[in-house]
Amino acid sequence: MQSTQIYSGLVEKQSFTLPRYETVSGRLIKDVKVGWERYGQLNAAGDNAILVPHFYSANSHVAGRYKPDDALPGYWDSIIGSGKPLDTDRYCVIGVDALVNMNAKDGVTVTTGPASIDPDTGRPYGLNFPIVSIRDFVRVQKALLDALGVTKLVAVAGVSMGALQSYEWAAAYPEMVERVIAVNGTPSQRPFALCNLESWIAPIKADANWNHGDYYGKAEPIAGVTQALFNVLVAALHPEGIAATFQHRWADPSKSPLDALDHNYLVNHTFAANSLLRANTLVDANHMLYMTRANQLFVAGTPGSSVAADLSNIRAQVLVAQFRTDLLFPVADARAQVAQMQTNGTQAELVEIDSIGGHLGGVTEIDKAGDAMRAFLAR
Repeated sequence: MQSTQIYSGLVEKQSFTLPRYETVSGRLIKDVKVGWERYGQLNAAGDNAILVPHFYSANSHVAGRYKPDDALPGYWDSIIGSGKPLDTDRYCVIGVDALVNMNAKDGVTVTTGPASIDPDTGRPYGLNFPIVSIRDFVRVQKALLDALGVTKLVAVAGVSMGALQSYEWAAAYPEMVERVIAVNGTPSQRPFALCNLESWIAPIKADANWNHGDYYGKAEPIAGVTQALFNVLVAALHPEGIAATFQHRWADPSKSPLDALDHNYLVNHTFAANSLLRANTLVDANHMLYMTRANQLFVAGTPGSSVAADLSNIRAQVLVAQFRTDLLFPVADARAQVAQMQTNGTQAELVEIDSIGGHLGGVTEIDKAGDAMRAFLAR
């Protein structure tokens, strides 16, 4: 299906439905819905598309605005658009909401997960929803692209969990993916990452209101989700970046933390307030647990396996853009991974980027990787 829409900076969320989907684990999900957005025109051959899978806590809104007066554009707006590295005058850029997207309460994200209604019972799935993997995310995306008439991907480009999906795309559909742009990601989760991810979601399971996932229509585990989001935010930043923004200031200049336990520091107060707002208005607890498990399961090419990533059938060229202050995916790991891909015969290159933004630099400072992306796509 060729698009005739010219991207003007405004974008519309659209919805895609699969009547039936069988997961990697062999479970059937009926009436699967995911949201998607498109920037630029798909050509008649269907071979000028760039897919941008989203990161852990994001959705398909990778660029542009829904309305002219929206406060902020999509998270990679600085590199997606006319004349930008992911040039919408040349490419059709597509973003897709993943299965079990955690922003199930925001009224914009379209996803299918534990909060969705099970057609067989008329009630939310809860923990009866099947465990899904990054490979499942990719398979649903593939079904969408087939429906749109996409025949070739110029690139799959993503940050963090988006990078994980980029590697999985190249491993699962090597004949379709020409390039991978992986920003602050990995082809396989290491044991340290499994522990880190588990520490994020532990507060949800400890919240009595979680009730083993059975909280729909009842009090939600807001306290647990708030602390979980706080943990994620701290892990995704870097000490230098946090210090530059907050220093050691008090939340209330008149209330010293020396005087009382409820007198706090500005950084803690700010992160907690942000996390509470998101817990109340955006994030579903079960979806966050399922999203975390999908990330823990990730091993490119062999979903859920305990063996190393199988990158042997990747034909795509690979650009790894790694922010040096990323504490979740250390730059030393990126160097080793690129070296291994090169040994395997993959055309892989590494660009290291200076920043004090930590892991989130791949979102907030992605323009620093723009020139490398533009050159990579031109080859």
